[in-house]
Amino acid sequence: MEKTKILFVTQEIMPYLPESQMGTICRYLPQGTQERRKEIRTFMPRFGNINERRNQLHEVIRLSGMNLIINDNDHPLIIKVASIQQARMQIYFIDNEDYFLRKFKFKDKNEKFFADNDERAIFFSRGVLETVKKLGWTPDIVHCHGWLTSLVPIYIKKAFKDNPIFTESKIIFSVYDDDFPETLSDDFAKKIKLDGITNKDLTHYQNPTYSNLIKAAIDYSDAVIYGSENVNPEVEEYLKTFSKPILGFQPMDNYIDSYNQFYDKILG
Repeated sequence: MEKTKILFVTQEIMPYLPESQMGTICRYLPQGTQERRKEIRTFMPRFGNINERRNQLHEVIRLSGMNLIINDNDHPLIIKVASIQQARMQIYFIDNEDYFLRKFKFKDKNEKFFADNDERAIFFSRGVLETVKKLGWTPDIVHCHGWLTSLVPIYIKKAFKDNPIFTESKIIFSVYDDDFPETLSDDFAKKIKLDGITNKDLTHYQNPTYSNLIKAAIDYSDAVIYGSENVNPEVEEYLKTFSKPILGFQPMDNYIDSYNQFYDKILG
């Protein structure tokens, strides 16, 4: 019998970034899932504050070299990889000098939100999906963590829906307390658009606040998990209207088992 394949897409993982709820979950969940006899692939952005030498990142030449066009501009997609030896686990990093060379995640040293965070989210989400296509690896479940991954659901359900790699994939979106007060660029909806995505699909993105990004991700997901105990109140209200499966917040001592049982439930 073929192993279940789980694709983890996250904006942070320990030890590459400082400790956080999301970073801790995304460090041990893939390992625990692999130990429960599932096959995994894990992706995160190669933020500029990740020490490449210490963490032994190296470029995967056969996967790099593609260009992604965003807002009529070409952006080279660089794929790097590192191993967490004790977990026997590889992490793939999405990199691009324009978007990820800077030494900060989402805000500069003066706490100013980066004006191109919208394009960074687009580049990261599309970069992950293009790389998975190149790997020829068909995930049964795509599990997204963090607002930077919030475009993965619409891309899979609309732009990539006819691609055999993703046609059967179920999407789970984990909701965290990673909200921000800023609004992304006014033309965000226009920048997102690819073949297969209609103007009607982009309703939430016309006003690209944090809560609207997450609502859209919820709409295009097959199930939702509470990754944090407390989440954005507007998102919490929206989830009350969500008729698909929801897994509530799980304590850190048993979340890996709970999540894996949830995966099995979603796959029927």
